[in-house]
Amino acid sequence: MSERNILIVEDEPLIAEDIAEALRRNDFAVSAIVYTKEDALEELESNLPDVALLDINLNGKMDGIEIGNTISNKYKIPFLFLTSYSDKKTVSTSKITEPAGYIVKPFTEAGLYSSLEIALYNYAQKNKRNFPELNLTTINKHLNAQITEREFQLLQLIYDGFSNKQIATELFISVNTVKKHINSLYLKLDAASHSSAIARLRELMAK
Repeated sequence: MSERNILIVEDEPLIAEDIAEALRRNDFAVSAIVYTKEDALEELESNLPDVALLDINLNGKMDGIEIGNTISNKYKIPFLFLTSYSDKKTVSTSKITEPAGYIVKPFTEAGLYSSLEIALYNYAQKNKRNFPELNLTTINKHLNAQITEREFQLLQLIYDGFSNKQIATELFISVNTVKKHINSLYLKLDAASHSSAIARLRELMAK
């Protein structure tokens, strides 16, 4: 799956499906839809997404805050709250978890898309400052299947938080061609998502 993977944590199945459909129409992939804190934590452990969308109130409890804390402390991926709660107390409590965004329901598709794009881009820019610049020679030293110069161009854009459409525009190729290149890169890096590919690149650069 070459699209960026989104985990949806939402206890209302119809709303969760509306969110999923809006994401799919905007070139995101839904890695899973879960309805409880326990299922969310299990999914994060077994199938880490590129970003998570969290409802704050799950089955009458403020479990979304706890999930956000776990992501911040353990998984280090961006997450956004998508919630009906906008009172001062909830906002004040939730901001301590350092979310990448806070979307108040009812959401718009355009607002959801723009919030996710900004969150992913800002997250990539913030984190790349803590790691060395990518170097093709260094990366290929540790891979059996070598990454080509063209694939390396895509890698750098993924590393910078670009979406598939943005990569296609930047490199003057089709989105389908971008997806083919990314799937090839995933195989070479033994990765299953943008976030796992980036984690693998950081590991290779540190060797």
